Amino acid sequence: VQLQASGGGLVQPGGSLRLSCVTSGFNFDYYAIGWFRQAPGKEREGVACIGSSADDNTYYTESVKGRFTISRDNSQKKVYLRMNSLAPEDTAVYYCNTNPPGQWGQGTLVTVSS
Repeated sequence: VQLQASGGGLVQPGGSLRLSCVTSGFNFDYYAIGWFRQAPGKEREGVACIGSSADDNTYYTESVKGRFTISRDNSQKKVYLRMNSLAPEDTAVYYCNTNPPGQWGQGTLVTVSS
């Protein structure tokens, strides 16, 4: 089972980024997929989640509602996180994983700073 996040970088406050999650080694259609983040000195938290291909329900933590959008491409076995109106408090390493999460892969660093 592999889920690899990418697309992070340095962005100014108010800017946007799109993170991508490439997956392999499991039946993608059957799994809910989530985006998680870990800010410096803080515990990892769930940011957004999307249901399996048969259930496209989405969930967002309160702090990102209206700014972040999670989506999935079942043909490509990918999941995306579109992040708008980024703020310094969004700075973190972002991970994608099944939900509930399995083994953690390498995340991608998002830094929001002027």
